[in-house]
Amino acid sequence: MKVISTESSQVLAARVAGSLGVPLVEVKYSRFPDGEHYLKAGALDDDMLIIGSVPDNDAFVQLLLLIDACDTSRIRLVIPYMAYARQDKRFNPGEPVSARAVSRALGAGVSEVFTVNIHEPAVLGSFGVPVQNLSLAPDIGAYISGKGLDNPLILAPDEGAACFAEGVAAAGGFDCDHLEKTRLSGESVRMAPKRLDAASRTVVIVDDIISTGGTIATASQMLYDQGATEVYTACVHGVFTGGAYARLIAAGIREISSSDTLERGCSRYTAAERIAAAVTR
Repeated sequence: MKVISTESSQVLAARVAGSLGVPLVEVKYSRFPDGEHYLKAGALDDDMLIIGSVPDNDAFVQLLLLIDACDTSRIRLVIPYMAYARQDKRFNPGEPVSARAVSRALGAGVSEVFTVNIHEPAVLGSFGVPVQNLSLAPDIGAYISGKGLDNPLILAPDEGAACFAEGVAAAGGFDCDHLEKTRLSGESVRMAPKRLDAASRTVVIVDDIISTGGTIATASQMLYDQGATEVYTACVHGVFTGGAYARLIAAGIREISSSDTLERGCSRYTAAERIAAAVTR
């Protein structure tokens, strides 16, 4: 087996190759004068593991080209983060189901796909090949355990993320709850844990993705108003669009942590071991 990656997943791919003890193939990337992507891979193998997050359209095209370049007998594809995964329904007539379109394109030409905490599991059926969705909830729980926080409360930002938060909490034996919105008036909304009290406690808000950070920033300020001593946040995919990181810091978040599915300055835990274990089962 050899590991190869797109530009967006170079660090993670190197970590996976190191965990597996296999070579990492060099790829040269450039563009034609008209802006089209070009790539040239080094020596390939009959068994290729491609690692490529899709944070944007350029990364999507790079990944399609890399799959085609690795025209071998066995290609397995790891998509640590996949853009368009949240558009999994047609909300209005004439709209595409973007998650389905992207999944179909990426599933063509590969024998198996691995994703990491994909936002909507219903997307997995669109790849057309066997898929494993890996979870970093235990890794986030282990990271939080290692910080030595005093009896932290693990909070999901909404009920939809409660299962993920439970997985994080289970890894450290922490209390767990999810935030519930209560409309106080036409313009006023209160956010608070559904069952547990945040007063005098350290709170860690966890989610699979942090995009704009708006909900977490609002929740942080309200939790401090309710007596929380410190608020942290942790996620798998740190998208941090539209100034999200600064917004969270301004809201009093003590630390923001994410994984290396998207390589950020705040990447504190890696998906490499999960991926390496999955592909060698």
